[in-house]
Amino acid sequence: MTEPIRERDPGLQPERTRLAWRRTTLSSTVAAVLAAKTALHGGRSPAGVLACAVCCALWMGFLAIAHRRIRVLAASGPEGPPALTPRHATAATLCTVALAVCAVALVF
Repeated sequence: MTEPIRERDPGLQPERTRLAWRRTTLSSTVAAVLAAKTALHGGRSPAGVLACAVCCALWMGFLAIAHRRIRVLAASGPEGPPALTPRHATAATLCTVALAVCAVALVF
């Protein structure tokens, strides 16, 4: 006798993943704002403005990737969301690490 095919129960995993993307976006926003504040504190220098622009560009890149992923997770049906592509995962990781490096460089 064969077992009946069970429909996948995604539970709350897509919701938890969507909330994790939102938390990471919020953390990235705070890091970008603090980096910009540090870069522009005490007067504007060309290096500070450039660092601020790089931080903002990295933040916008991560924000675009995260927003796309949040939309995909919200629109997924009972079969679950598709996996994050390696290209998007790499881009999100690089944006996060580069933003952290940029913020650390501004502090020191």
